[in-house]
Amino acid sequence: MKNTYLVAADNSDGSQRALAHAIERAKASGAGLVLVHVIDWSPYSFHTNEELAQRHQRREEEIVRAKEAIVQPLALKAESEGITVESYVRHGRGAETLAAMAQEFDVAQIIAGRSGETGLKSIVFGSTASKLIQISDVPVLVVP
Repeated sequence: MKNTYLVAADNSDGSQRALAHAIERAKASGAGLVLVHVIDWSPYSFHTNEELAQRHQRREEEIVRAKEAIVQPLALKAESEGITVESYVRHGRGAETLAAMAQEFDVAQIIAGRSGETGLKSIVFGSTASKLIQISDVPVLVVP
C-alpha cells in the first residue's frame, strides 16, 4: 500500500496543519490517507475482574467518542477533497502505536503535526512527533 500516508490525528492545530499538508501531497500523488487517533492507554495496571470489565467498557466508549469527535470530521475534510481515507482509533502509546500501524498498513510516510510544547514539559516528556522520528521504520514528516 506504499501510495498511502499515515496521518496522526488529534484535536490540535498541528494535526490540522498535518492533515492539510497530507491532503495536498495525496492530491499531487494520487495517494490515500490512513488517519489514526491514539488514545493513551497503558496495559500495565492491576484490577479486579469487575474493574477490568468497567475498564473495557470505558475503552469502547472512548473509541466511539474519538471517532465521532476527532477522526470523522478529519476524514470528511479529506474525502471532500477527493482523497480516499481509512480511519482508525486505537489505544496505546502514541509514537509506538503510530509506528506499528505504519508497518501494518505499509505506508510510504507518516505525517504528524508538531505540538508546540516548549520548556520543561517538552524536555521531560518529549513529544509524540519526536519519539516517532526516533523509532519509526518509515519516513516521518513533522509539519510545524
